[in-house]
Amino acid sequence: MPLRIAIVSQAYHPAVGGVTEHVDATSRLLRERGHDVTIVTARFRGARSDEPGVVRLGRNLVIPYNGAENNITIGRGLERALRETFRRGAFDVVHVHCPLAPTIPLLAVRSAAQPVVGTFHSTSSSDRDFRLFRRFLTPFFRRIDRPLAVSAAARDYVTRHFPGEVEVVPNGVDLERFRPGLPRDPGFDGGVPNILFVGRHDPRKGLPDLLAACRILAREGHPFEVIIVGDGWLRWRAERLASGPLKRRVHFVGRVTNANLPRYYSSADIFCSPARGGESFGLVLLEAMACGIPVVASDLPGYRSVLTPGREGLTAAPRDPHALATALRMLLLDGDLRARMGRRGIETAGRYAWPGIVSRLEEIYTALAAGGSAGRRADPRLGETGELGDGHQRGPVELLPAGA
Repeated sequence: MPLRIAIVSQAYHPAVGGVTEHVDATSRLLRERGHDVTIVTARFRGARSDEPGVVRLGRNLVIPYNGAENNITIGRGLERALRETFRRGAFDVVHVHCPLAPTIPLLAVRSAAQPVVGTFHSTSSSDRDFRLFRRFLTPFFRRIDRPLAVSAAARDYVTRHFPGEVEVVPNGVDLERFRPGLPRDPGFDGGVPNILFVGRHDPRKGLPDLLAACRILAREGHPFEVIIVGDGWLRWRAERLASGPLKRRVHFVGRVTNANLPRYYSSADIFCSPARGGESFGLVLLEAMACGIPVVASDLPGYRSVLTPGREGLTAAPRDPHALATALRMLLLDGDLRARMGRRGIETAGRYAWPGIVSRLEEIYTALAAGGSAGRRADPRLGETGELGDGHQRGPVELLPAGA
């Protein structure tokens, strides 16, 4: 049965990142399956004002937090506008991404008269915010009928402070866009291995650690070049590190469109994500794997949700350029190992195809629309601590991707 679905997200085009990709992919596939989907997000500078199926409220403000650039929506009357949007849309379900984040997500959780699905995307090395604001946020968490998380790391981060059932429904990868065999960009076909980085130039992504590792390898005389896709407020530091032994080896591409991104993966021989922390899922790792590219990544719980060290790639301790150089060196020197890990990565990425993940979301939406919620509003025994009246605490439930 076709449903009317509102997807609320503070991050959406032209913002880049995993949340934007999740909203974009799920909304597109849900529409292809006959559902009526409206995306509710912020007004971004440069965004179209007449996009079909998109409602933009307030305006976006980027603030640094948790080592990254974060989107927050500001403006007068946001909650009133949300209530009116939900009323006019007559939605069957409202799906809120990052539901405990200010401002639009929290206001949407409070404003929606419909059943609410909430997907948690984040993790952090610090629990300070949840500790400080737990009392304020608990009623919002209890209002979510079906809390979801994109990985076990994201789930565990939430349930440490808000005990209850949180199902893992992961991010996915578009296997039509990202696939092996795409032509290489002739501009990056210089006869030496290419190391690719895709991400924002902010502290959390660890780009300086990658460049420091590459300086070590360059001094050792290894042939390679580095392709850097993305931009951010720390680009000046990255460009400074790309001098000396890395001169003429590093190519800063800047931001690229979704349509052009796959060709940079296809031009790479190794993908590297040296994040320092705060990563709940390895979406860029999956994109590289889907293209058959072996991965070198920081050893983080969120990355281990998709990467098995020694299978699809190698891991290194975060913030350790020497450990990163060791992993990169191993792959630079062994083409057969790169090929084996690339083939295994294709297999792993196949488990995260978006259609299977969207099918699970459809099941959740349909159950909620039919009144089959197993969420907190449907269980009057649920107290403020998240425990059932009979003393049994709800445990986490994990959903593996389709085909796992």
